[in-house]
Amino acid sequence: MAVLLLAEVINGELATDSTAKTLAAVKSLGDVTVLIAGMGGDAAAAEAAGLEGVTKVLFADAHVYCHAMSEPTAALVVSLAGPFEHIVAASTSYAKSVMPRVAALLDVMVISDAIGVVDASTFERPIYAGNAIQTVKSSDAKKVLTVRTATFSGVGTGGKAAVEKIATDADGSLSAWVEDRVASSDRPELTSAGIVVSGGRGVGSKAEFAIIEQLADKLNAAVGASRAAVDSGYAPNDWQVGQTGKVVAPNLYVAIGISGAIQHLAGMKDSKVIVAINKDEDAPIFQVADYGLVADLFTAVPELIEKL
Repeated sequence: MAVLLLAEVINGELATDSTAKTLAAVKSLGDVTVLIAGMGGDAAAAEAAGLEGVTKVLFADAHVYCHAMSEPTAALVVSLAGPFEHIVAASTSYAKSVMPRVAALLDVMVISDAIGVVDASTFERPIYAGNAIQTVKSSDAKKVLTVRTATFSGVGTGGKAAVEKIATDADGSLSAWVEDRVASSDRPELTSAGIVVSGGRGVGSKAEFAIIEQLADKLNAAVGASRAAVDSGYAPNDWQVGQTGKVVAPNLYVAIGISGAIQHLAGMKDSKVIVAINKDEDAPIFQVADYGLVADLFTAVPELIEKL
């Protein structure tokens, strides 16, 4: 059996954390070949080759695959799919756009958000906002799946896989890249941060949300938000943690003014240590918190910032 792992490349750099964790999830399935797609990805290909468990790296050095364009990338993956039984990627917004297209072109099912590999055709994935685990057995000749990386620890480095440049004219474009608009930040990336500080509707306003950012900066943490906070305009969409946002599993998760709706818990309950600050002592967030502080956040958080 063989595995083709589609790695995400951002501005020529390998998304190392998600790639290493996906590799850890699927390396038991057989020899893993990593696919790097996009012009200027030479460094990303070399870094992928150094991950433990990688047998080979395929590098499609063509501009058409840059800017995370889904249609040409899906066409590329399908053109290479022949010898592979498993086609996998980390469960990111990029893969969630590419992998369903791959599955459709191959006329197979897609298994999303896998959190466990039982055997070569059987996988576990969360359903009902993470309250139940579904075991899925696929009889398709090729298994297409995305992996929820928060469940796994990444592999180490030290591998010495060969990098093979491939020439391909796979395109399949139905759209064209115009421009990227990227919000830059000095804070850690949300899905790979060791500490996350999140605010909810209880913060009260976009202006008051600055208190969450101040605490995050003191802790060198990423900033998250509940869907209620995002929908209320307190925080941008890419900060949302939850079932319809990002799934995180940091060493420390601090939930401030977050009641703990089931959809939010689905995105952070695998965190190693959970701290909750909420003035409602009956808030559901306290049921999953390792440490809970029943207090007004506008009193407790400034004091915490001062102490730090």
